[in-house]
Formats: sequence, structure tokens, C-alpha cells
Amino acid sequence: MAQDVILLAHGDGGALTYRLVKDLFLRYFPGQALQALTDAAALDLPAGRLAVSTDAFVVSPPFFPGGDIGKLAVCGTVNDLAVSGARPLYLTASFLLEEGLSLADLERVVASMAATCREAGVEIVAGDTKVVERGKLDRIFISTTGVGIIPPEVDLGYHRVAPGDRILVNGGMGEHGLAILALRSGLDFAGQLKSDCAPLNGIIADLLAAVPGVKLMRDLTRGGLVTAAKEIALATGKDLLLEEEAIPVSGLVRGAADLLGLDPLYLANEGKFMAIVAPEEAEKALAVLRQHPLGKEAAIVGEVREGKGNVYLRTAFGGTKLMDMLAGAPLPRIC
Repeated sequence: MAQDVILLAHGDGGALTYRLVKDLFLRYFPGQALQALTDAAALDLPAGRLAVSTDAFVVSPPFFPGGDIGKLAVCGTVNDLAVSGARPLYLTASFLLEEGLSLADLERVVASMAATCREAGVEIVAGDTKVVERGKLDRIFISTTGVGIIPPEVDLGYHRVAPGDRILVNGGMGEHGLAILALRSGLDFAGQLKSDCAPLNGIIADLLAAVPGVKLMRDLTRGGLVTAAKEIALATGKDLLLEEEAIPVSGLVRGAADLLGLDPLYLANEGKFMAIVAPEEAEKALAVLRQHPLGKEAAIVGEVREGKGNVYLRTAFGGTKLMDMLAGAPLPRIC
């Protein structure tokens, strides 16, 4: 392209829009449904219940250690489908671009999305691009919608959660949130702090195939582990007891969080999920998770109890704390 930056004319539906779509988006998203350039994609769907999820991504800054807004947009929607028990198949993507955005940065984001789609085994089948005047948004926002299929044999939901069920996570807490905060604050922590951004559909498919006793899953994004646990407790009318010493948190994350006055259990993750599993299958579920690269630090971190919708944390000192949802976001624009 002759231009080095996004112009308002890239969003007017004319020649520059056509060139942007043909020379950039279609080069990275080669699926037949998108290549047709029709007003809607016609898709084949296998048997099962249709799962649909939509999300918007406004993370600041758009490039961060371990990922970028493009990778995040794909992972965020793929993971929402996966924890619902669905096999993600198709995504749509809408790009909101600020006038003056570097075309090189846009291509970097699109290339990252394409690579993450290949990793997750999904296809972008429809999209849109809008350009707004300089200063009207922060460089680039992306909105995605995902479509997947829930197999007939999969039944996940609050109705299945019962006292005695075990709570598992697939790895360490707080990595995405702290990576974003460190970048914004100019702290590099020796360059070791990275987002955990990753598509979870592979590890979740392995878990569902091997463990029929999986009852409910949630991805642990904004609000972190404790907020997700509280939402489950309120929806089920059960209490959730978390064991602080069992929850995986890396030494780097714990130290950085202590330094900044933050609790890793409330920080966003983009490659972590919680699974509630029947007690007799908890150890099997743990073994399955640990066999996957995204589950090497998986742990059983608590259990479900009779109660009234509370979340408790048994501390390393033997005491028990009543936990609640995150009140006010310590890190805005985290995803």
C-alpha cells in the first residue's frame, strides 16, 4: 500500500477500503467464506446446540509481553465458547481504527489474529472496518463474535454443581493483569512478566473427553479467580471454599503484586479457567490438565459446600476470610 497510516478514506467504502480488505485482511484470513466478500457468510454446522459469544477488546496498550490486542480478541472469544462446552468453529471480527494508525501496526495485529486462529483451529468468516477521526479512539479496538457447537453429550451448568465438588484451575493466577500494569508503569521486572494469553479450547476438549464429571467451567478474566467464584456461589446458592496455599501463583507475580499493593486472586487472566468437577473424578481431571502444556501447574484449589452463596479463602495461617467480588477495577482496559 502506498500509504503508511490509516486514513479516513480507508473507512469510506471506496477504493482504499477495497484495497485494505483485499491486500491485508484477505491475505491473512484466507477462508472461503470470507474470500467470497458477500454480505453474510453461509456456514455448515455439525449437529449439536449452537453456542454464540460476542466480546469487545480495548486493551491499552495494544501490544504487550506475551500478546497483543489481535491475539487477545481471538483467545477471548474462543475461550468463552470453550468453557461453555462448545467446540469453537467460526469468528467474525470488526475493527475500529483511529485515523493515523500505522498500517504496519495494523498488519502486526492481523497477522497475530491469523496465527492464533490457526492455533485454535477456528476461521474468521466475516468482518467489518470503520475509521474514526484522530483523537476519537485509542488506535485500535476489535469486536469479535464466535460460533461453536456444544455436543449433545456435554451438559455444563449451575444446576449440576453440588456440595463436595472440587474446584480446579489450570495454572498460575494474575499473569495477564500484572503484565499490562507493569508495561503501563514502565516496570519490566527483568523482562520476565508476560501475559498468559492463550486459546484454551484444546486443553478443555481433552478434559471433557476424559472426565464426564466436569460440571461447570469459567474463564478467569476480569475480576480474576475470586470474582468468578463469587458469581458461581451466588448463582448456585452454594458456598465455595478456596485454599490459599493450593492456588498457583508464581513467585514473580506474587512479589510484583505485593510491591504494587494488588491481590493476584483478583487480577485478570487470559489463559486460565476454573473447572468444577465431581469429587470422585477430581484427581483424574488434575492428571489430564497436567498432561497439556497449558496445564502443567494445574491444581485442586477448593471445594463446593452447602451454604448461602459465599466464597471463603482459607489462608496460609489457618484463618478463613470472607471474599467478595472485585469492587472497582484496579486496571481499566485490561482486555
